[in-house]
Amino acid sequence: MAIGITKLDMTSRRNLILNGSVLNTLLLLSIPTFMMALVQSMVPFTDGLFLNRTIGPERTSAITYAKPAIDVMLGMSQGLGVAAMAMIGQMVGIGDTKKVKKISLQILMFSIFVGIFLIPISIVIAKYMSTTVADVMKYDVFLYISLYSVVIPFQFLAAIFNSIKNATGNPESPFYRMIVLLILKILFNTIFLVVLKLEIKGAVIASLFAYVITAIWMYYDLFFKDYLYKLDIYEYKFNKAIVSELIRLGIPSMLSFMMINLGFLLINMEIEHYGRTVLAGLGIAGYINSICFQLPACISTAVTTMVSINIGIKNIKRAKEIFKVGIIISFVIAFFTIIIVLPTTPKLTGMFTYKKDVLNIANESLKYYTYSIIPFGVAMICQAVFNAIGKNIVPLIMGFLRVWLFRYLFILVTKAYLGYYSIFIGNLFSNTMAAIVFLILIKNIRWESGMKYGKE
Repeated sequence: MAIGITKLDMTSRRNLILNGSVLNTLLLLSIPTFMMALVQSMVPFTDGLFLNRTIGPERTSAITYAKPAIDVMLGMSQGLGVAAMAMIGQMVGIGDTKKVKKISLQILMFSIFVGIFLIPISIVIAKYMSTTVADVMKYDVFLYISLYSVVIPFQFLAAIFNSIKNATGNPESPFYRMIVLLILKILFNTIFLVVLKLEIKGAVIASLFAYVITAIWMYYDLFFKDYLYKLDIYEYKFNKAIVSELIRLGIPSMLSFMMINLGFLLINMEIEHYGRTVLAGLGIAGYINSICFQLPACISTAVTTMVSINIGIKNIKRAKEIFKVGIIISFVIAFFTIIIVLPTTPKLTGMFTYKKDVLNIANESLKYYTYSIIPFGVAMICQAVFNAIGKNIVPLIMGFLRVWLFRYLFILVTKAYLGYYSIFIGNLFSNTMAAIVFLILIKNIRWESGMKYGKE
């Protein structure tokens, strides 16, 4: 199936999304994204392996602690990407190629500018974050965040590249890019961490080199490769209407992703009180857990694409059918993930370190995290529908509730009784509550576009 979709031109893909079998089309679009999600999640997984093996889990815990601070800023790129998929997807549904190209170029350039703007802000954040940890972690936390700031603009470019390709029904392009990124990361991690032994500096340099090379590829794919939605950099001229709509649609999603990651940051601050061993164990579980949680996310991406295109032509019945099939696929993914991960947990965590105290924490937390994929998948499919119809305020509210109310507050209330187990159980509790609330909300939504641009 993944190979089959690459043989279809853009018009055929649009017709397939509008008229083909919902199950077959959803799988057809999801398989390249599904494969990309696996490869994408292998990037932090391999990073974690290299870091834990070369500098040890205790020092790697500083990166685990600092990463949500970076993810808060990268949440802006994710939010812009969600808005981009909705805006571009609906123009694809209408069949307006000129507007697809115009909107894509505007969003791409705006996102790169935002990424560059965040570099000095990252350094300020690095300075603050270094004051929130024990002395033994201060330098590593500051070093990692401040150096990583130069990678952020390239990740903004990657996020919008993925959105453009996914919205136009071309999800295999992000997949190919991610494979190359993974190979480059492994190569440069070997060079800078294992051979040159540059430790945390080497980890950031490896990321920078990998993203620069893939950025060159993305530029070629968008501006030189001959296809229906080929962009022309010389046609760029700031368009207030498009950027204003992007910001209007993107702010709720940006705030949602940023608030979620800010919640994770506060949770890490709670974890840090238990010491580096607990933080290191949770970090290892997180590297493995990132693979599990990427899987339902790839289905939600295809749901967003298909629903947005069908809503663009007001095919409400088909949009609802897409949602139902997406939920079923999400359940199937969760089931197979659980039966694969749980029996192999000790072997998976043992790849990172031999330290038993760290492994005990990693093994216990991963059990709870793995079961969380069931409600998480449901919540992601529901969120995809709200994003597709441009009603992004709901995911914003739910993101806040899931991390801040259902998880962070749960941890604060129960930590006196459960200790660091409140963190494990809080993950399962928060995702379950989010899924229940999302399902209630989606029963009462109006299946119509909430966007303004393109309706003139």
